[in-house]
Amino acid sequence: MTQQFIQVSQEGRVTTITLNRPEVRNALHAAAQFELSDALDAFAADPGQWVAVITGAGDKAFCAGGDLKSLSQDGGRGRPKKGFGGLIARFDLDKPLIAAVNGLAYGGGFEAALACDVILAADTARFCLPEPRRGLAALGGGVHRLAREIGTKRAMGMILTAREVSAEEGYRLGFVTEIFPAAELMAAALRYAQQICELSPMAIRASKQVVYRGLGEPSIEASIRAHRNYPAVQALLASEDFQEGPRAFAEGRPPVWKGE
Repeated sequence: MTQQFIQVSQEGRVTTITLNRPEVRNALHAAAQFELSDALDAFAADPGQWVAVITGAGDKAFCAGGDLKSLSQDGGRGRPKKGFGGLIARFDLDKPLIAAVNGLAYGGGFEAALACDVILAADTARFCLPEPRRGLAALGGGVHRLAREIGTKRAMGMILTAREVSAEEGYRLGFVTEIFPAAELMAAALRYAQQICELSPMAIRASKQVVYRGLGEPSIEASIRAHRNYPAVQALLASEDFQEGPRAFAEGRPPVWKGE
């Protein structure tokens, strides 16, 4: 896979994807979006990769959103089928995604971070949905995810003013998982990913699917009744990992997960 606008590396079972356009605050034009989408496709399809970390190059920005200046030069390529960066409408990925937000996350960049399962933020990170300042609206899922994650009134306070929110305020509001000094962010994100990799990947994928699909059920009772029919739950129940966990506990040894 040829990559000009992103960088992809693997360490053990962790894939790190770095948005690499620091000269434009890692804003994504069409070509960069398709590269990111292809990298996420490859991660999703690789059974040896269990967790992905997404971050931005440099120390200024995670992603400033779409590259508006390039719109007239994108040759009609549009954007990937799964939305901005092939990420914001990637509803079929049960592997965990961690956003390591190393600077500003504006517009589509904030929406991309919200589409991840965990947001780890540098203490210098800043978040904003500034689209109304350009006569636009954050229609890439940001307004929906934000309202569900922090509550309607708090979300509307950000959306209707297009104001910038610090990492500390994002943590208080509830969409930032943890904050780290900027120089320690990536090491912390990789440690976080490794902690996830110590667990059964089948159980992690089932848990993620149950959480997100359960939010679409009308009640907790309906969620509990429905979740045994979810594909990732059925895969867990039929997996070797489902047998390995209790067996390893009984034998007093660390489990050896196969991810199947």
